[in-house]
Amino acid sequence: MDRYICQICGHVYNPEKGEAIQDIKPGIDFSLLPADWECPVCGAKKDKFRKE
Repeated sequence: MDRYICQICGHVYNPEKGEAIQDIKPGIDFSLLPADWECPVCGAKKDKFRKE
């Protein structure tokens, strides 16, 4: 699974770790996140993330 980085703030979504702050468990691929998912740091939309 690929990691994705927010082009606004630099936060990295790592599917091996998930997003504890958003109750997203490890093992969830970025493509499987909901369309309305936002960066937990800056609130950027999913389309502002790029594969790292």
